[in-house]
Amino acid sequence: MLQFLIEKEFKQIVRNSFVPKMIVGMPLLMMLVLPWAANQSIKGLKLSVVDKDHSTFSEQLIYKITSSGYFQLTDVSPTHTLAMKSIESGDADIILEIQDDFEKNLIREGLAHTMISANSVNGIKGGLGSSYLSSILIDYAEELRETYGQSAGGVPAGSIPQFNIIPQYKFNPHLDYKVFMIPAIMVMLLTIITGFLPALNIVSEKEIGTIEQMNVTPVKKLMFVLAKLIPYWIIGFIVLSICMGIAALVYGIFPVGNLFTIYFFASIYILVVSGFGLLISNYSNTMQQATFVMFFFIMVFILMSGLLTPVASMPDWAQKIALFNPLKYLMQVMRMVYMKGSAFGEMTPQFFALCAFAIGLNVWAVVSYRKSS
Repeated sequence: MLQFLIEKEFKQIVRNSFVPKMIVGMPLLMMLVLPWAANQSIKGLKLSVVDKDHSTFSEQLIYKITSSGYFQLTDVSPTHTLAMKSIESGDADIILEIQDDFEKNLIREGLAHTMISANSVNGIKGGLGSSYLSSILIDYAEELRETYGQSAGGVPAGSIPQFNIIPQYKFNPHLDYKVFMIPAIMVMLLTIITGFLPALNIVSEKEIGTIEQMNVTPVKKLMFVLAKLIPYWIIGFIVLSICMGIAALVYGIFPVGNLFTIYFFASIYILVVSGFGLLISNYSNTMQQATFVMFFFIMVFILMSGLLTPVASMPDWAQKIALFNPLKYLMQVMRMVYMKGSAFGEMTPQFFALCAFAIGLNVWAVVSYRKSS
């Protein structure tokens, strides 16, 4: 009996002119576009310079900043007031003001002042831009120290203890934001496709009346729900495989950990979101109603999953709500396996959480399905 019901579901999917295209086209589009768009590394910041010194040192500093690749010199103003106008007009994002006698003070006293003024309407952009610029200034000061053999106050550098800081970036040595985002985008795609499609499947059958034909058959509720779940469980594996193939071929990103671990956790997660979709469809009478309810929950799941911002940085009340977000757990698993190579033993909390969601939501879906005879 189950075999024929599953065969019916696949025939319905294939006969639909839109669904097969979405199953293949949506992963291709999102995996090729979103990793470039959803990028929090800042480049091409528009820089305004107020150089009151016009010395060799100030010119070298400006050249070092613009050659870093993070800043684009778009404005040179004689005063800070005029530079602020470029900020207000949108021609500049950040101002670097170099004081009078910049070179003279560096040579004589080993100390000179610069001022950074950032447009913080976009807090992330302003904060990161100031941080990048400060790092370049510190690096430039260190170069001068090594070149001229002096530290602040003209004291020989060798007489003052120094710390050499060598940063080591674990798990993402090149600080490539795509390495962080691509595993999360895979989870988001699984959520959208394997969540929306089961929800709309039953509701569409309600609207066209075919669900009544199923209700008068001796098919048990559990059998009916399984027949709805299994096809989308298989579709989820297809979508995940397409995403992982694109990640490897286009971006050169491979999981450090075991592929089996990814598929194992994904198999549980697909049951979670598919069961949730079926649950929504049981309480919806029209496709419009099911779409709005699913869209609401998926938006909340995505925003509170740690996709862009860490869950740990959210308020306490938001972190407590995120405990009931299944999307968060698979996103953690994907990033841990892809970036750190974590084994199953390190992800037992995520395993038990996803199992609890899968059992609870699917049992609820079976119980809430109203089958009349």
